[in-house]
Amino acid sequence: MLEGHEVIALDNYFTGRKRNIQHWIGHPNFELVHHDVVNTYFTEVDQIYHLASPASPPHYMYNPVKTIKTNTIGTINMLGLARRVKARVLLASTSEVYGDPEIHPQPETYWGHVNTVGPRSCYDEGKRVAESLMVAYHKQEHVDIRIARIFNTFGPRMHMNDGRVVSNFILQSLQGEPITIYGDGNQTRSFQYIDDLVDGLIALMNGNTTLPVNLGNPEEHTIREFAYIIRELVGSKSPVIHKEAQQDDPKQRKPDISRAANLLGWKPKVSMRDGLLETIDFFKHELDYEKTKMEEEKLKYSLKDGNYMREALKQLNTAHPSYAPVPVDE
Repeated sequence: MLEGHEVIALDNYFTGRKRNIQHWIGHPNFELVHHDVVNTYFTEVDQIYHLASPASPPHYMYNPVKTIKTNTIGTINMLGLARRVKARVLLASTSEVYGDPEIHPQPETYWGHVNTVGPRSCYDEGKRVAESLMVAYHKQEHVDIRIARIFNTFGPRMHMNDGRVVSNFILQSLQGEPITIYGDGNQTRSFQYIDDLVDGLIALMNGNTTLPVNLGNPEEHTIREFAYIIRELVGSKSPVIHKEAQQDDPKQRKPDISRAANLLGWKPKVSMRDGLLETIDFFKHELDYEKTKMEEEKLKYSLKDGNYMREALKQLNTAHPSYAPVPVDE
């Protein structure tokens, strides 16, 4: 928008929050529409960033059918729109298409190792079908497509309670609660900062490849290492505890970003620690905001209850004047 582009944002608020884009509301180049991509949408655009889908395990396992519909019917609708108006469409796919990978790091040529009936399959398989739909529409209908396979991403405006490892660890550290690791903590992840992902998505959209492209930070850490890094950056004394491992949780996850580097000239620039510091600062402000909001709600209901009682006493005195008047504290 700062470059003069007009942006229409569609959101059903299943996991998103209007407050995340509050600062853009009212901008002449921005329009926010409450809409679900499982329903058709008609507009005139040049580019479509199809980012819609629950992305954290608690969210997509809470409503697996909704997750599958968003990634299949929603993708068909966005591809149909792209075909009608001859727009370029980018799919936000995921590293989850690789499942629990047997090849490390994961290149785009790897087909994956996915449990099709496991608790995560609604998301994993939904994205795999979405990629298949993209390729089919490209071959049959000549739709101009881009496919981004996004690895673990974090940053400001992520939901504090979305159940992902970054938000869990930061929130637990800030609140002095035990930092919970599922399994032995030796499973690995690679975390990229949101600014790097945005740069990668824009580079991919404006690039020339229709091949899937990994977007992630190849800096790899065990979950245990990650927990202690966050605890250190927060300055917390939270104990680190272990719980039973979750089903189908990948043992390792690291992107091979050679294709992104060669075709897009892209690589992550923000260090994990710098990104975490920004995210921790955001979480602190979010906690303060939630605390203030709760105090305001308590005050509002307290005043509401007080007003209700005063009005009730006035009505009692009016209805029964023979009774001794009940004092009303104004």
